[in-house]
Amino acid sequence: MKYGSLVLEKKEYVYLKRILNISGYAEDFEVQKSLQRLSEELKSAQIVDEDEMPMDIIRFNSKIMVYSENGWENLVQLVIPSEKDAKKDKISILTPMGAALMGYSEGDTIEWDFPSGTQQIKIVAVTQGFKQQKFDTRISSI
Repeated sequence: MKYGSLVLEKKEYVYLKRILNISGYAEDFEVQKSLQRLSEELKSAQIVDEDEMPMDIIRFNSKIMVYSENGWENLVQLVIPSEKDAKKDKISILTPMGAALMGYSEGDTIEWDFPSGTQQIKIVAVTQGFKQQKFDTRISSI
């Protein structure tokens, strides 16, 4: 891991903690397991101000090229739950892949339990989306 732990921007961290608190009741066991692991990783995360955020860290609206040890490669964008759109490769933070990627950086390799089994994925490239999310402290947008 390039930075030693997950790196998150303060407002995104607060938003993420809130949605993880209310999503603990996910019916899908694999999703629940991924979200629990993300919650554990957040305990040791580096929380930084917006102007201190490295550009190669995966955050909301980041576009990420990932490569799997199984040979597949995919370009996805990590979004808040209300903006997910599989046809546009926009994945929610509340999916196993979204939970696996948040806070990691370009060049990192992650071993994660996906519904299809444990896989090792490499983060090949990270670019920041054209807009950074404005986070409301209310949960109504979920």
